[in-house]
Amino acid sequence: MSEPTKNCNHLGEEKSPYLLQHKDNPVCWYAWGEAAFKAAREQNKPIFLSIGYSTCYWCHVMEKDSFEQEVVAKVLNEKFISIKVDREERPDVDQIYMDAIHAMRGRGGWPLNVFLTNDLKPFWGGTFFYREQFIQILNQLSEAWVISKDKIEENAEEIRKHLEDKIKLNESVNLNDEIFNQIGAQYLSRFDDVWGGFGAPPKFPPSMQIGLLLRIHKRLKNKKALEMAKFTLEKMARGGIYDHLGGGFARYSTDEKWLVPHFEKMLYDNAKLSFVYLEAYQVTKNEMYKEVARGILDYVLEKMTSKEKAFYSAEDAGEVDKEGEYYVWTESEINKLLNKEESKKFKEVYGVTKTGNFEHSNNILNLNSKFDWKEKKDSTLKAASQKMLRARSKRKSPHLDDKILTAWNGLMISSFTKGFQVIGDMKYLKAAQAAAKFIKEKLFNGKTLFRRYRDGDRRFEGYLEDYAYYIQALIHLYESDFNSEWLKLAKKLQMIQDENFWDKKNFGYFYSTGSELIVRKKDFSDNAIPSANSVSLHNLIRLNSFFTDEKFREKIKNLSNIFAFLIKKHPLAYPEALQAIDYLLDTRKEIVLVEGENKDLAEQVKNYLYTNFNPNKVFSIVTEDSKEFPDLHKYKIAKSRKTTVYVCENQICKEPKNSFFEFEKLL
Repeated sequence: MSEPTKNCNHLGEEKSPYLLQHKDNPVCWYAWGEAAFKAAREQNKPIFLSIGYSTCYWCHVMEKDSFEQEVVAKVLNEKFISIKVDREERPDVDQIYMDAIHAMRGRGGWPLNVFLTNDLKPFWGGTFFYREQFIQILNQLSEAWVISKDKIEENAEEIRKHLEDKIKLNESVNLNDEIFNQIGAQYLSRFDDVWGGFGAPPKFPPSMQIGLLLRIHKRLKNKKALEMAKFTLEKMARGGIYDHLGGGFARYSTDEKWLVPHFEKMLYDNAKLSFVYLEAYQVTKNEMYKEVARGILDYVLEKMTSKEKAFYSAEDAGEVDKEGEYYVWTESEINKLLNKEESKKFKEVYGVTKTGNFEHSNNILNLNSKFDWKEKKDSTLKAASQKMLRARSKRKSPHLDDKILTAWNGLMISSFTKGFQVIGDMKYLKAAQAAAKFIKEKLFNGKTLFRRYRDGDRRFEGYLEDYAYYIQALIHLYESDFNSEWLKLAKKLQMIQDENFWDKKNFGYFYSTGSELIVRKKDFSDNAIPSANSVSLHNLIRLNSFFTDEKFREKIKNLSNIFAFLIKKHPLAYPEALQAIDYLLDTRKEIVLVEGENKDLAEQVKNYLYTNFNPNKVFSIVTEDSKEFPDLHKYKIAKSRKTTVYVCENQICKEPKNSFFEFEKLL
């Protein structure tokens, strides 16, 4: 590589692990920003925008096949200004151009490769390209830019207009139980009754859909909804998508059986899955679900937690052409590691054969259908699994994306609080507290929440999801340790979110405040992660229970109207929003505990609320520092100096109780 080419790459000073993976490419990469935009304008070149993330397998393949090659770099450097974006740092940029590719081609994915005009409007793009095709595309587009620039810019403006928010509330829609009946029937029609889940492979863990099914079951006593949830949770946990040695789930299954995963592990998947497995335990009391959740949480503590106690983003699937190598085993490897008794047991339980179930006679561990989950407690199997795990730890670990994202940490904090409540292990509460404190101290300056932290550097003003997920986490955390500072911070952040993101004209929250973007988007549909508008609706309902704020009530009304309109059109696109709608339509409960002499009652109430499925409630304890905070605590005292429980419904309180039996009857 010649020195001039090497020097033209601008990514060396970035903190993103993904951008740093490309810092030695011969391509003259820029990060997203004014320097790149200015160069495109001054040189009158189109922009080549490539978006991915550090654990994206096909991003690595395209880098090796194209971006590391001088023959590709030569065309890009001569004819384009090339920008590399980490979608996890800049989801606002990714969202806009992913929408553009969906509009142009009907589907998208990563790497996302888009061609833009000087003023950032997309005119062509796609996902993965092999080198020969890619060079051909580059030459054709650069020639078109010279010959037909005006036409390209005209078409790009049409695409930009298409991307603008087009939600027009031209009718008023009221949702009731019928929408949940309808959703249940639609899920049933799409349900895989052999392997669980919905639709054809690749199959992504449907955590939000399962959470909604649990609520449909509770609301309508719909047995089919519960059966679909239970069956899917069991099949996923038995499959190879779950790491039976180290815990945690891979991102998706490439087959219908949940056997062969795409081996990368994402923090957000494991946060949402641990939460819904714990909810399923609350409903069913099936110990398997609790143990799966414990495996996920312990994996995150072991592998995904920084020295500063915040949570990393992801582990990748492995090196190019060696995907999954870290996780799979040949029969001969197992025979060498274990004694005869251990080997026989391990192979039988986890379906290991000489021919294997993956490439090159390798085996992906999965729980044989002959065995119950309880078999994992067998002493011989436990000893064998420990030996296997120790042997695996000596292999080269998958690449760790060690950046800390506020939004994803928010999701994980919520799951650790749930883990503490349901499992009762204090280490999970401590993990949630430490991560919440980290975000408060390192990623919030009192006025602005930031998106990303890495190597002592915080950057990017937070997006809507950073606020929404962290606020949600703070509410969950308050309901676990009853430190009123968490609730005060949640309210403060909600006020900042409302000021910076709320659309005062057409309602709903914008995704970002980014002024350099070609459109300002709102995101309502729930995809790999919940829509931040869905989570915000949930947060507003709960915060209003604590604070009875007219501004919150107004936003609840406007946001729920938008969702009602959207859900009526496309019911399956909004599983997280429907959970918030379920809360809104339910007889919402506010439970306040005032501790007195009979301490046992306080523990009984907490244990009952933590281990049973009552999602549509808030739970609060009056403490010395919270007697006048929040509004929900006012006028609530310990009757006759005994621990007293107040159960209120939609902010109208029933007669307070001093006995657990009377409290349980009220619920």
